[in-house]
Amino acid sequence: MALVQMQPRPASATPAHRTVADTMDTAGPQVCDDMTIEVALAVMTSARTEHLLVCDNDGLCTQLVTQAQLAAVRDSPAYTDRVQLRDILDNRGPFTSPASTIAEAQHAMRGRRPGALPVVDEQGSAPGVLALAH
Repeated sequence: MALVQMQPRPASATPAHRTVADTMDTAGPQVCDDMTIEVALAVMTSARTEHLLVCDNDGLCTQLVTQAQLAAVRDSPAYTDRVQLRDILDNRGPFTSPASTIAEAQHAMRGRRPGALPVVDEQGSAPGVLALAH
């Protein structure tokens, strides 16, 4: 009888087709786009997070904003305490689907900031966030 030597699988090995749903973090704080910059920064500080998911009045995720983005707006000469998140958001997305592969999500984010990508389902809700390695 021949002995078979088994090699342990390295912990870093990942299946070729891991999906975003397999690795995403919970969504964290979600705020409405009518929130002011100051309040959004306070929410981030109290939640100890670097980003917020921004939703419209229908509860659909429209964008992810970072603490750095909001601080830059707050520090600009045109800033007032009445500036709302919707005033600084220029477009919808980018997003990824829970069914997308990690490779697809990383490809969609090439050359973009921030290092996190909202995961949005078919209904427009954000069940999570994918933190991307740079």
